[in-house]
Amino acid sequence: MNYKDLANLLYPDVTKTIEYFEKIYPKRNLPAGAEVTRFAPSPTGRMHLGNLYASFIPEVIAKQTNGVFIVRIEDTDQKRKIENGIELGINDLEHYNYKVDEHPIKGGDYGPYIQSERIDIYHSVAKHLVSIGRAYPCFCSEEDLDNMRKKQESKKERIGYYGRYAKCRDLSYDEIKKHIDNGDKWVLRLKSEGSINNHIIFKDLVKGTLKLPENDLDQVIVKSDGIPPYAFAHVCDDHFMRVTTVTRDDSYISSVSYHLELWKACGFEPPKFAHILPLNIKDGKSIRKISKRKDPEAAAIYYHEKGVPVEAIKLYFATLMNSNFDGWYLQNTNKSYRDFEFSFSKMSKNGALFDLDKIINISRNYISKLTASEVYDNLLEWSREFDKSLADLITNYKEYTIDILNIEREQKKPRKDFSCYSEIKTYIWYMYKELFKDFEYEWQKIKDINEIKAILTDYIENYYDIADDKETWFNKMKNLSEKYGYCSDVKAYKENPGNYKGSIIDISMVIRVALTSKSMTPDLYDIMRLLGVDNIKDRIRKITDL
Repeated sequence: MNYKDLANLLYPDVTKTIEYFEKIYPKRNLPAGAEVTRFAPSPTGRMHLGNLYASFIPEVIAKQTNGVFIVRIEDTDQKRKIENGIELGINDLEHYNYKVDEHPIKGGDYGPYIQSERIDIYHSVAKHLVSIGRAYPCFCSEEDLDNMRKKQESKKERIGYYGRYAKCRDLSYDEIKKHIDNGDKWVLRLKSEGSINNHIIFKDLVKGTLKLPENDLDQVIVKSDGIPPYAFAHVCDDHFMRVTTVTRDDSYISSVSYHLELWKACGFEPPKFAHILPLNIKDGKSIRKISKRKDPEAAAIYYHEKGVPVEAIKLYFATLMNSNFDGWYLQNTNKSYRDFEFSFSKMSKNGALFDLDKIINISRNYISKLTASEVYDNLLEWSREFDKSLADLITNYKEYTIDILNIEREQKKPRKDFSCYSEIKTYIWYMYKELFKDFEYEWQKIKDINEIKAILTDYIENYYDIADDKETWFNKMKNLSEKYGYCSDVKAYKENPGNYKGSIIDISMVIRVALTSKSMTPDLYDIMRLLGVDNIKDRIRKITDL
């Protein structure tokens, strides 16, 4: 058969060649060792943590090698596409500070970056494969294929289009032309040269050296509607975008032989592959892949709304990607995760398990290390979107709010109250007179209102002086405790509790609750210094006037 004639019969309107696209998309001019990586999501809208983790890996590899990170939209399955899906996905990546060099909105020299806009490339490569005898049209109907599967099942043979079951593989040119002239539907199949009895040796960047059976299936590379399935499209895209390392779900391991045969048939040099186990979640006693539909706490928007810092999520991903990151970060707490050298060889072969508690703990530690001004700026940005009344309040009291956020922050072991920005209001609301209403006092050991009134009145009239340093303030608190029968030394009280009504802790608790309503707060001395005399007197009077 003259395969060039067949190629022209099947693709009469395709005039561009592989050589044409090689010139349009030349090899990238990058420094030695630079990796070109990509993240290729479907246009299904908002990201979940599984997507973000899958994009984190190629992004950090590209950036640490001074390479290029691409986002390419794989929309060949139009059923999954949603309105604005591309924009929503790109926005999530931008919110999480991924450094994307090329994507559908930003553009680039190796676009288009949406598969449905690259059909001319796929058809040109498909025509080339036909012209060299490596692809052929298949006119089998769904009924034909269903009967074939049933026959294979009854004989307990492998399911698939191969060997003697590949009935269209050896059609003559005249038979094919007759089908075409009749307007019969067809798909294009790769003419495999593999044997199931032979094996290939494949080196994966994560899993190491693997031995896999050759592909002998004549897989569909262009569907009847002219759209290619994932396998063929990604070979063409990765080649002409000059991708050097492909990171993808390890479910594709079983397809490696087929994909490599496609690369070879096209005459393209394959990239390196890193097959990565997806982010999993524990569901009862079983473990499954994380799901946007089933796991609302895995949605990227969930963390955006809660105000979990972007950097905390990235630190969490870093711990998942490389097991030695945790130890490095403990020694380099003031550095960014980007200062760490990530490696595929350090990736777990058992997969990563989603751990919300770990995310919250990382977030808490991260926020505790920020300056008060940084926390303020981040809180303001979050509240402008999710709590406008709080945004207005802290804007009116900017310096005051920064001082509040700075209580017990600039010290060797800073407080770790805040795990996300949405929580901060619940910890600091009592510091604002506008919010100090409609609450219940959390009185502890001392509950008698008359004793409470006496302690508060005496304290504000005879003991408190805002000019006192912390040591003087504390000594006065000791004196007040002793006056009312409470031990001024906690250790002495614990040794002889029967000798006292309580300890200085109980006296200071009365003042703490009176001024904040809460029994658990940061340093009381700092709270009082920020509240000021007028606020302190007003809050004490609110109780003594009862």
